[in-house]
Amino acid sequence: MSGLGLALFLPVHFFVLGTALTGAAALDAVLAWTEQPFVKASEVVLVFLLAAHMTGGLRLLLVEFGGWRRSWQPALIAAVAGSATLCALLFALQLV
Repeated sequence: MSGLGLALFLPVHFFVLGTALTGAAALDAVLAWTEQPFVKASEVVLVFLLAAHMTGGLRLLLVEFGGWRRSWQPALIAAVAGSATLCALLFALQLV
């Protein structure tokens, strides 16, 4: 799910970057649009998805190559969820 959310974000990201090439006024208009509460909330969700995707991948690497036992899976999954939530909360607090 996190990978799908990130893939859906990429075209929007490229659009915003493309507006920087057309001029400062177009970029300023897009940046003003990003000040809306829905967009801010979407950014927090995006940071959560990115952190969950990254830490989930690290968990998978530990399981596959680190020789971690299967019995540690619940603890690793909880660590992934906790670290992703912490990253999103820290980002949200920075926005306020």
